[in-house]
Amino acid sequence: MTAPGALLVHGLWHGAWCWDAVRTALAARGIPAAAVELPLTDLATDVQATRDALDRFGRPAVLVGHSYGGAVITAAGDHPLVHELVYLAAFQLDEGESVSRTRPGRDLPDTRLSEAMRASGSEIGLDPELGPALLYSDAAPDVAAAAAARLRPVHRLLFRGVPEVIAWRAVPSTYVVCAEDRVVHPDLQRAMASRATCTVEWPCGHSPVLTRPDAVADLVAARIQELATT
Repeated sequence: MTAPGALLVHGLWHGAWCWDAVRTALAARGIPAAAVELPLTDLATDVQATRDALDRFGRPAVLVGHSYGGAVITAAGDHPLVHELVYLAAFQLDEGESVSRTRPGRDLPDTRLSEAMRASGSEIGLDPELGPALLYSDAAPDVAAAAAARLRPVHRLLFRGVPEVIAWRAVPSTYVVCAEDRVVHPDLQRAMASRATCTVEWPCGHSPVLTRPDAVADLVAARIQELATT
């Protein structure tokens, strides 16, 4: 059988580039990995881009989603090559939910993310100071600055996109709660994590793909190793 690997799905305002350090760490562990470049125009288009990337990947996969990427993997995770889902501070949505409206979040405190968002026509960007401060609260200044320089606006439709498939009902899932997150409130993460097969919690901010790529790679490698031996 073709060796399993990891397909990585980024969140809002980012691109496949944000997984570079994780991909390097996975390569050092002998794990094949690829990152999807999402159009960030609407959820259905992003889901299709991920399904197309799985077709190209062509091997059994652990599908990893960060933040908004969780909504994408929830819908794309019924692809026949997907054997496990990993959510990193991500939206593990249920039927009828979107990233702007989740049932568990109704009675939970908000973060300052809405304060940081800047609308321009159909696009939503981020305040150049508050946005990165929330996204990369525990990152080294050079890492945060380099990432912030590559952020891009996204279409407002993404915030109300509802997944047509809820793959975690049939596919095992692992949820990583980022306990110091300033973007997706940790209490909301814990509520969504109750839907996962298993949960771990890390003392970090919203972007472990940049701040602790080795920890992300270790977790993904462990899930792939279990997949390879079953």
